Amino acid sequence: MAARPTPPDWAAIEQRSDFKDLLAAKKRFIVPATVFFLVYYMALPVLVGYFPELMKRPVLGVVNAAYLFALSQFAMTFVMAAVYVRKSREWDRMEHALLTTLEAPDAR
Repeated sequence: MAARPTPPDWAAIEQRSDFKDLLAAKKRFIVPATVFFLVYYMALPVLVGYFPELMKRPVLGVVNAAYLFALSQFAMTFVMAAVYVRKSREWDRMEHALLTTLEAPDAR
């Protein structure tokens, strides 16, 4: 019968500076990105509601500002996803370094 692995000491991991750095790095990106996304997403209905004449204005032929803004939300979503993937690589390196130190024999 295989021996059960020892469960991690979550309280000790939570107190480590490298773990706190990882959480802080994630928070520095995720919180502002979420706020930006929500503001950008909600800007379209607000602009259409409060400035309908501005949003009706043709920009490219028959395409008005509201349609252009709505299409820009798709582009913004893909750009934010790409930036998130790039940032997550940094977080993965930080996590790997943390796990490596936790799995080292002298870390126990």
